Amino acid sequence: MTTPVAGGRPSVIVTGAARGIGAATARRLADDGAAVIAVDRDADPLDAVVGALPGDGHRAWATDLRDLAGHDALVEAALSAADRFLGLAHLAAVLRRRATVEEVSEEDWDLQIDVNLKATFFLNRAVATALVRQGQGGSIVNFTSQAWNTGGFGGAVVYATTKGGVVSMSRGLARTFAPHGVRVNTVAPGFVETEMMLGGLSEQQIEDFRQMVPLGRMAAVEELASTVSFLMGDDARYVTGATLNVTGGQLMY
Repeated sequence: MTTPVAGGRPSVIVTGAARGIGAATARRLADDGAAVIAVDRDADPLDAVVGALPGDGHRAWATDLRDLAGHDALVEAALSAADRFLGLAHLAAVLRRRATVEEVSEEDWDLQIDVNLKATFFLNRAVATALVRQGQGGSIVNFTSQAWNTGGFGGAVVYATTKGGVVSMSRGLARTFAPHGVRVNTVAPGFVETEMMLGGLSEQQIEDFRQMVPLGRMAAVEELASTVSFLMGDDARYVTGATLNVTGGQLMY
C-alpha cells in the first residue's frame, strides 16, 4: 500500500501467489506491512515464496479455488491474521492456449470458466461479505487481461471471454458494495515476463508481441505488483469500478 491504511496492521489474501505476478504482489504487500495469506494450488513453490516474505504473520494456503466450499475458511484465516482484514488481490487464473479456435475443447472451456470466472465470483463475494461484516471497508483487486478488450488471439478466445467477464463482474460488485466502503477494481496487464505469458510462444512470436508495445518492452512483474499496492491502499480510496491498463501503451482507451 502506498500510504498506511487506517485501522492497524492489515491482512490480505493474494491468490496465484506461487510464481509470477502473484509472487511479486505477495512480496510487495508484505513489504508494505501486510500479513499475507498466499494462495495457490502448488504447495512447494508457494511455501518457498511465503518463507521469503519480510515480516511475520504470513501463511501459505494451498488449495484449488474451484473448491468453493473452502472459500469461507480462507477468508476466516485472513480475518484472524492481523488487526484488520484489508481485502483480496486475486491473480489466480488458467490459460489454455490453442493454435486455433477449432482446437478448443469443451474441457478447455469448462476449466477456464470454472477457474477464471466462477471461482472469482464466489471468492469475491465471500471476501466482500466479510469486509462488510467487519465494517471498515476494504479493497478487492481482480486481474483481467488486455484480452478482455481485444478479444484475444486464436485459441485464447476462451481466456479472453473469461477476462471480459471479470471486468463486468468487478464493476457490478463495485456498485453493490460501494455503500459499505468496499472498493472493487481490475488490473489489465499487457505483455509481462511470466511463465504463463511466454509459455508456448516462439521467440519470433514474443518479438512480434514486443513490437506491438509503444514503450518497446515487456513489463516486469514488480510493475504490476506496484499497481496492486496502489489500489489496495488509501491513495486509491476514491477509485472503484476502474480498470487500470498496465500495458506499456498497447491498450489505450
